[in-house]
Amino acid sequence: MPDAATQSPKIELHLHLEGAAPPDFMRRLAGEQRTDISGIFDEAGQYSFKDFNDFLRVYEAATTLLKTPDHFARLLSAVAEELAQQGAIYAELFISPDFCGGGDLAAWREYLAAMEEAAVRASAIQGLELRGIVTAIRHFGPETARAPAICAAETAGSFITGFGMGGDELAGTPADFAWSYDCAREAGLGLTIHAGEWGGAASVRQALDALAPQRIGHGVQAIDDPALVDRLAREGIVLECCPGSNVFLGVTPSWADHPIEQLRAGGVKVTVSTDDPPFFRTDLTREFAMLADTFDWAEPEFAEVTKNALAAAFCDEATRDELRKRLEGPRS
Repeated sequence: MPDAATQSPKIELHLHLEGAAPPDFMRRLAGEQRTDISGIFDEAGQYSFKDFNDFLRVYEAATTLLKTPDHFARLLSAVAEELAQQGAIYAELFISPDFCGGGDLAAWREYLAAMEEAAVRASAIQGLELRGIVTAIRHFGPETARAPAICAAETAGSFITGFGMGGDELAGTPADFAWSYDCAREAGLGLTIHAGEWGGAASVRQALDALAPQRIGHGVQAIDDPALVDRLAREGIVLECCPGSNVFLGVTPSWADHPIEQLRAGGVKVTVSTDDPPFFRTDLTREFAMLADTFDWAEPEFAEVTKNALAAAFCDEATRDELRKRLEGPRS
C-alpha cells in the first residue's frame, strides 16, 4: 500500500494535455460528434497500440476529436480533476498549437483563452496551479516547428511559460530546430526537449549542445554515457523522468531496470511525471508507489525529487514561493 510519502503533494513537469485525455472523455466527445473511434481502444476500453510509432498514430487519431477551443477547455478541466485526485498541486502541460488551430496564431489565441479560463477554474476549485509548455512536433519537421515557436513567443505570459518539442525523437537532429528554440528563448520562455528516450545518450548530448535547454524530457538513456551523466549533474540539467511510460513502451525492460535511481545517485536532478498516463496505464500515485516498492524510496527521496521539480518549474517566483509553503505544510 502507498505510504504517506507517496500520498504527499506532487509536482508534475512532463504531461501531454492530449495524451492525458481519459478514454471516457474521448468516447463522450466522439459520441457528440457521431464519430467512430472504436479502433483506437481495446476490449477493456483502454487506448490500444503496438509500439511507439503506433502510439503516435493512435495519439494523433484521438486528437482529431479535439476541434474547438471549448473541447480543449473541457479536456483541461477533466485532466485537472485527475491530477487533483493524485495529489498534484502544480503541473505543466505540453500543448501543441498544431492541434489547436493548425499553428495559426489568431486561432491559437482563441484556443489559449479557453484553456486559460479552465486553468483559472482549476486553481479556484481544485487548488491546482497549471502552466502551459507550447510544444512543437518533431516529426512534422523544422519548418513546421516555427509556427508553434511563434505562437509561444507571442503568447508568453502567466500561463504559457515554456517551449518544448515532442514526437519522433529520431526525426532530424536538435540543431535543425535551433531557430524555433532561439525564438522561444528570446521571449523568455523556459526550454525543454524530449531526448534520451529513443535516440540514445547521444541525443541528449546533441540537445544540450545545440539548444541549451534547462530540462530534458525523459533523458534516461544518458545512463549509458558516464561522462554525460557527470555533465548533467555538473550543469544542473533536470530530467523529466517518466518511469511508467518507459517501462510500458519498452525503453527499459522493467521497473527494476529503470535508471532513475542510478541517475539520482550520480547527482542528476531527476523528477517524476506520467507523460501520457491513460495510454500507459499509470498515474502519479502509481508512479510514486512503484518507486517505493522497486527502489525503497521513502520520504527523503520523494522530498528530493519534489524539491527538484519545484526549482525547475517554469513559473514565476511568487508562484514558486506559494507552492513551497504548501509543500512544507503548516508550521507548528
